[in-house]
Amino acid sequence: MLFAAGTLLAFALLPRRGRTLVGFLAVFAVVLAWWLRIPASNDRDWQPEVAVLPSVTIDGERVTIHNIRNFDYRTETDFTPRWYDATFDLAQLESADLLASYWMGDAIAHIFVSFGFADGRHVAISVETRKERGESYSTLAGFFKQYELFYVVADERDLIRVRTNYRQPREDVYLYRAQIPRENVLRLFLDYVRRINELKDHPAFYNTLTTNCTTAVLVHTRVNPGSPPFSWKVLLSGYTPQFAYELGRLDTSLPFEKLRRRSRVNDRAQAADQDPEFSQRIRDGLPGMR
Repeated sequence: MLFAAGTLLAFALLPRRGRTLVGFLAVFAVVLAWWLRIPASNDRDWQPEVAVLPSVTIDGERVTIHNIRNFDYRTETDFTPRWYDATFDLAQLESADLLASYWMGDAIAHIFVSFGFADGRHVAISVETRKERGESYSTLAGFFKQYELFYVVADERDLIRVRTNYRQPREDVYLYRAQIPRENVLRLFLDYVRRINELKDHPAFYNTLTTNCTTAVLVHTRVNPGSPPFSWKVLLSGYTPQFAYELGRLDTSLPFEKLRRRSRVNDRAQAADQDPEFSQRIRDGLPGMR
Protein backbone atom coordinates (compact mmCIF):
# COMPACT_ATOMS: atom_id res chain seq x y z
CA MET A 1 0.00 0.00 0.00
CA LEU A 2 2.83 2.42 0.87
CA PHE A 3 4.59 1.53 -2.37
CA ALA A 4 1.43 2.24 -4.39
CA ALA A 5 0.80 5.53 -2.57
CA GLY A 6 4.39 6.64 -3.11
CA THR A 7 4.15 5.83 -6.80
CA LEU A 8 1.01 7.92 -7.22
CA LEU A 9 2.60 10.88 -5.41
CA ALA A 10 5.70 10.59 -7.57
CA PHE A 11 3.70 10.73 -10.78
CA ALA A 12 1.64 13.64 -9.46
CA LEU A 13 4.46 15.79 -8.10
CA LEU A 14 7.63 15.07 -10.05
CA PRO A 15 8.05 16.92 -13.39
CA ARG A 16 10.07 14.27 -15.24
CA ARG A 17 7.51 11.55 -15.43
CA GLY A 18 9.48 9.48 -17.94
CA ARG A 19 12.30 9.02 -15.46
CA THR A 20 9.77 8.45 -12.74
CA LEU A 21 8.22 5.64 -14.80
CA VAL A 22 11.60 4.00 -15.36
CA GLY A 23 12.36 4.23 -11.67
CA PHE A 24 8.98 2.83 -10.79
CA LEU A 25 9.41 -0.13 -13.15
CA ALA A 26 12.86 -0.88 -11.74
CA VAL A 27 11.62 -0.83 -8.15
CA PHE A 28 8.56 -2.85 -9.12
CA ALA A 29 10.74 -5.50 -10.77
CA VAL A 30 12.85 -5.81 -7.61
CA VAL A 31 9.77 -6.10 -5.38
CA LEU A 32 8.17 -8.63 -7.74
CA ALA A 33 11.32 -10.75 -7.89
CA TRP A 34 11.49 -10.76 -4.08
CA TRP A 35 7.80 -11.66 -3.77
CA LEU A 36 8.00 -14.49 -6.28
CA ARG A 37 10.87 -16.03 -4.32
CA ILE A 38 8.97 -16.17 -1.01
CA PRO A 39 8.78 -19.89 -0.23
CA ALA A 40 5.83 -21.71 1.30
CA SER A 41 6.60 -23.60 4.50
CA ASN A 42 5.29 -26.47 6.60
CA ASP A 43 7.25 -25.24 9.61
CA ARG A 44 5.21 -22.62 11.44
CA ASP A 45 3.24 -22.33 14.69
CA TRP A 46 -0.05 -23.53 13.21
CA GLN A 47 -3.55 -23.34 14.58
CA PRO A 48 -4.52 -26.77 15.99
CA GLU A 49 -7.10 -27.46 13.25
CA VAL A 50 -4.32 -27.48 10.63
CA ALA A 51 -1.34 -28.42 12.78
CA VAL A 52 -0.96 -32.02 11.56
CA LEU A 53 -0.39 -32.82 7.90
CA PRO A 54 -2.26 -35.79 6.44
CA SER A 55 -0.51 -38.29 4.20
CA VAL A 56 -1.43 -41.47 2.35
CA THR A 57 0.38 -44.73 1.70
CA ILE A 58 -0.75 -47.16 -1.00
CA ASP A 59 0.00 -50.88 -0.99
CA GLY A 60 -1.75 -52.44 -3.97
CA GLU A 61 -5.48 -52.03 -3.35
CA ARG A 62 -4.95 -51.05 0.27
CA VAL A 63 -4.80 -47.34 1.08
CA THR A 64 -3.84 -46.09 4.53
CA ILE A 65 -4.70 -42.49 5.32
CA HIS A 66 -2.64 -41.03 8.15
CA ASN A 67 -3.85 -38.21 10.41
CA ILE A 68 -7.57 -38.17 9.64
CA ARG A 69 -8.89 -35.31 11.76
CA ASN A 70 -11.72 -36.13 14.16
CA PHE A 71 -11.93 -33.38 16.77
CA ASP A 72 -14.33 -33.75 19.68
CA TYR A 73 -16.14 -30.39 19.74
CA ARG A 74 -17.84 -28.77 22.68
CA THR A 75 -18.00 -25.44 20.86
CA GLU A 76 -16.29 -24.26 17.65
CA THR A 77 -13.27 -23.10 19.65
CA ASP A 78 -13.38 -25.54 22.58
CA PHE A 79 -12.43 -29.02 21.43
CA THR A 80 -10.21 -31.98 22.05
CA PRO A 81 -7.86 -32.46 19.06
CA ARG A 82 -7.81 -36.02 17.74
CA TRP A 83 -6.45 -37.72 14.66
CA TYR A 84 -6.45 -41.34 13.58
CA ASP A 85 -5.13 -43.57 10.80
CA ALA A 86 -7.40 -45.82 8.77
CA THR A 87 -6.92 -48.35 5.99
CA PHE A 88 -9.37 -48.63 3.09
CA ASP A 89 -9.80 -51.05 0.21
CA LEU A 90 -9.79 -49.23 -3.13
CA ALA A 91 -11.97 -51.97 -4.56
CA GLN A 92 -14.65 -50.83 -2.07
CA LEU A 93 -14.55 -47.16 -3.06
CA GLU A 94 -17.99 -46.51 -4.50
CA SER A 95 -19.10 -42.87 -4.25
CA ALA A 96 -18.13 -39.21 -4.22
CA ASP A 97 -20.31 -36.51 -2.70
CA LEU A 98 -20.19 -32.76 -3.27
CA LEU A 99 -20.82 -30.63 -0.19
CA ALA A 100 -21.55 -26.91 -0.05
CA SER A 101 -21.57 -24.95 3.21
CA TYR A 102 -23.17 -21.47 3.24
CA TRP A 103 -22.81 -18.73 5.84
CA MET A 104 -23.35 -15.44 3.98
CA GLY A 105 -26.08 -15.81 1.38
CA ASP A 106 -26.39 -17.90 -1.76
CA ALA A 107 -23.40 -16.65 -3.77
CA ILE A 108 -20.54 -17.83 -1.56
CA ALA A 109 -20.04 -21.29 -0.11
CA HIS A 110 -17.24 -23.51 1.08
CA ILE A 111 -17.05 -26.48 -1.28
CA PHE A 112 -15.59 -29.83 -0.32
CA VAL A 113 -15.93 -33.51 -1.19
CA SER A 114 -16.44 -36.78 0.63
CA PHE A 115 -15.60 -40.27 -0.60
CA GLY A 116 -17.68 -43.28 0.42
CA PHE A 117 -16.71 -46.93 0.77
CA ALA A 118 -18.87 -50.03 0.67
CA ASP A 119 -18.35 -50.66 4.40
CA GLY A 120 -20.17 -47.40 5.20
CA ARG A 121 -17.11 -45.31 6.03
CA HIS A 122 -16.62 -41.86 4.48
CA VAL A 123 -13.55 -39.64 4.23
CA ALA A 124 -14.11 -35.91 3.72
CA ILE A 125 -11.47 -33.69 2.09
CA SER A 126 -11.59 -29.91 2.33
CA VAL A 127 -9.13 -27.46 0.74
CA GLU A 128 -8.47 -24.64 3.21
CA THR A 129 -6.00 -22.02 4.35
CA ARG A 130 -3.33 -23.12 6.80
CA LYS A 131 -3.41 -20.33 9.36
CA GLU A 132 -0.90 -19.69 12.10
CA ARG A 133 -1.87 -19.14 15.73
CA GLY A 134 -3.43 -15.71 16.13
CA GLU A 135 -3.94 -15.31 12.38
CA SER A 136 -7.36 -14.59 10.90
CA TYR A 137 -8.57 -14.98 7.34
CA SER A 138 -8.59 -12.05 4.92
CA THR A 139 -9.82 -12.41 1.35
CA LEU A 140 -7.42 -9.67 0.23
CA ALA A 141 -4.43 -11.18 2.02
CA GLY A 142 -5.23 -14.47 0.32
CA PHE A 143 -4.05 -12.99 -2.98
CA PHE A 144 -0.55 -12.31 -1.64
CA LYS A 145 1.03 -15.50 -0.26
CA GLN A 146 -0.31 -14.92 3.22
CA TYR A 147 -1.52 -18.48 3.80
CA GLU A 148 -0.24 -21.91 2.96
CA LEU A 149 -2.56 -24.37 1.24
CA PHE A 150 -3.91 -27.19 3.39
CA TYR A 151 -5.97 -30.30 2.61
CA VAL A 152 -8.05 -31.19 5.65
CA VAL A 153 -8.71 -34.94 5.57
CA ALA A 154 -11.35 -35.60 8.17
CA ASP A 155 -14.06 -37.76 9.59
CA GLU A 156 -17.46 -36.37 8.62
CA ARG A 157 -18.32 -36.09 12.32
CA ASP A 158 -15.66 -33.39 12.37
CA LEU A 159 -15.81 -31.58 9.06
CA ILE A 160 -19.59 -31.51 8.63
CA ARG A 161 -20.68 -31.47 12.27
CA VAL A 162 -18.56 -28.46 13.24
CA ARG A 163 -20.45 -26.46 10.61
CA THR A 164 -23.97 -27.72 11.32
CA ASN A 165 -23.80 -28.16 15.09
CA TYR A 166 -21.16 -25.91 16.61
CA ARG A 167 -20.32 -22.82 14.56
CA GLN A 168 -22.14 -19.65 15.50
CA PRO A 169 -24.00 -18.76 13.44
CA ARG A 170 -24.46 -22.26 12.11
CA GLU A 171 -23.76 -22.83 8.45
CA ASP A 172 -26.23 -24.41 6.03
CA VAL A 173 -24.70 -27.59 4.63
CA TYR A 174 -25.96 -29.37 1.50
CA LEU A 175 -24.81 -32.84 0.45
CA TYR A 176 -25.17 -34.04 -3.16
CA ARG A 177 -24.26 -37.45 -4.55
CA ALA A 178 -22.10 -37.11 -7.66
CA GLN A 179 -23.60 -39.05 -10.56
CA ILE A 180 -20.37 -40.28 -12.10
CA PRO A 181 -19.00 -43.75 -12.94
CA ARG A 182 -17.04 -45.58 -10.28
CA GLU A 183 -13.85 -45.40 -12.36
CA ASN A 184 -14.17 -41.60 -12.29
CA VAL A 185 -14.59 -41.70 -8.51
CA LEU A 186 -11.39 -43.76 -8.24
CA ARG A 187 -9.37 -41.43 -10.46
CA LEU A 188 -10.65 -38.42 -8.54
CA PHE A 189 -9.77 -39.97 -5.18
CA LEU A 190 -6.28 -40.92 -6.32
CA ASP A 191 -5.68 -37.41 -7.64
CA TYR A 192 -6.57 -35.99 -4.22
CA VAL A 193 -4.17 -38.54 -2.69
CA ARG A 194 -1.42 -37.43 -5.06
CA ARG A 195 -1.84 -33.78 -4.08
CA ILE A 196 -2.05 -34.53 -0.34
CA ASN A 197 1.26 -36.37 -0.47
CA GLU A 198 2.80 -33.70 -2.67
CA LEU A 199 2.00 -30.97 -0.15
CA LYS A 200 3.63 -32.95 2.64
CA ASP A 201 7.02 -32.54 0.99
CA HIS A 202 6.42 -29.49 -1.19
CA PRO A 203 4.22 -26.89 0.55
CA ALA A 204 2.33 -24.40 -1.60
CA PHE A 205 0.40 -21.19 -1.12
CA TYR A 206 -3.34 -20.73 -1.06
CA ASN A 207 -4.69 -18.08 -3.44
CA THR A 208 -8.11 -16.49 -3.05
CA LEU A 209 -8.77 -16.56 -6.79
CA THR A 210 -6.74 -19.38 -8.33
CA THR A 211 -6.11 -21.96 -5.61
CA ASN A 212 -9.10 -22.12 -3.32
CA CYS A 213 -11.64 -24.66 -2.13
CA THR A 214 -13.65 -24.57 -5.36
CA THR A 215 -10.99 -24.19 -8.04
CA ALA A 216 -9.13 -27.11 -6.43
CA VAL A 217 -12.17 -29.36 -6.89
CA LEU A 218 -12.40 -28.27 -10.53
CA VAL A 219 -8.70 -28.98 -11.09
CA HIS A 220 -9.00 -32.45 -9.58
CA THR A 221 -11.96 -33.33 -11.82
CA ARG A 222 -9.71 -32.83 -14.84
CA VAL A 223 -8.27 -36.32 -14.34
CA ASN A 224 -11.54 -37.61 -15.77
CA PRO A 225 -12.74 -37.46 -19.38
CA GLY A 226 -15.32 -34.78 -20.06
CA SER A 227 -14.22 -32.68 -17.12
CA PRO A 228 -16.25 -29.48 -16.66
CA PRO A 229 -15.12 -26.22 -18.26
CA PHE A 230 -14.37 -23.14 -16.22
CA SER A 231 -17.42 -21.05 -15.29
CA TRP A 232 -18.24 -17.93 -13.31
CA LYS A 233 -20.22 -20.31 -11.08
CA VAL A 234 -16.88 -21.61 -9.85
CA LEU A 235 -15.79 -18.12 -8.80
CA LEU A 236 -19.14 -17.52 -7.11
CA SER A 237 -18.80 -20.81 -5.32
CA GLY A 238 -22.32 -20.91 -3.94
CA TYR A 239 -23.51 -21.72 -7.45
CA THR A 240 -21.14 -24.65 -7.91
CA PRO A 241 -23.83 -27.28 -7.11
CA GLN A 242 -26.13 -25.69 -9.70
CA PHE A 243 -23.25 -25.76 -12.20
CA ALA A 244 -22.68 -29.47 -11.50
CA TYR A 245 -26.42 -30.09 -11.87
CA GLU A 246 -26.50 -28.34 -15.25
CA LEU A 247 -23.64 -30.57 -16.41
CA GLY A 248 -25.60 -33.68 -15.37
CA ARG A 249 -23.19 -34.52 -12.53
CA LEU A 250 -25.92 -34.49 -9.86
CA ASP A 251 -29.33 -36.16 -9.65
CA THR A 252 -31.42 -34.51 -12.38
CA SER A 253 -34.64 -36.42 -11.67
CA LEU A 254 -35.74 -33.38 -9.63
CA PRO A 255 -35.71 -29.68 -10.49
CA PHE A 256 -32.60 -28.15 -8.98
CA GLU A 257 -34.38 -26.04 -6.38
CA LYS A 258 -36.24 -29.09 -5.09
CA LEU A 259 -33.02 -31.11 -5.09
CA ARG A 260 -31.33 -28.34 -3.13
CA ARG A 261 -34.05 -28.15 -0.51
CA ARG A 262 -33.99 -31.90 0.04
CA SER A 263 -30.17 -32.02 0.20
CA ARG A 264 -29.80 -29.82 3.29
CA VAL A 265 -28.42 -32.01 6.09
CA ASN A 266 -28.44 -29.68 9.11
CA ASP A 267 -31.40 -31.28 10.88
CA ARG A 268 -30.04 -34.78 10.28
CA ALA A 269 -26.56 -33.79 11.47
CA GLN A 270 -27.87 -32.16 14.64
CA ALA A 271 -29.96 -35.24 15.42
CA ALA A 272 -27.08 -37.65 14.71
CA ASP A 273 -24.39 -35.55 16.46
CA GLN A 274 -21.84 -38.02 17.90
CA ASP A 275 -23.53 -41.18 16.64
CA PRO A 276 -20.96 -43.55 15.07
CA GLU A 277 -23.50 -43.96 12.24
CA PHE A 278 -23.40 -40.19 11.58
CA SER A 279 -22.54 -40.55 7.86
CA GLN A 280 -25.36 -43.00 7.21
CA ARG A 281 -27.91 -40.99 9.18
CA ILE A 282 -27.26 -37.70 7.37
CA ARG A 283 -27.73 -39.49 4.01
CA ASP A 284 -30.96 -41.29 4.84
CA GLY A 285 -33.62 -40.09 2.42
CA LEU A 286 -31.35 -37.81 0.38
CA PRO A 287 -31.94 -37.73 -3.39
CA GLY A 288 -29.61 -39.60 -5.71
CA MET A 289 -28.18 -42.01 -3.14
CA ARG A 290 -27.39 -45.46 -4.49
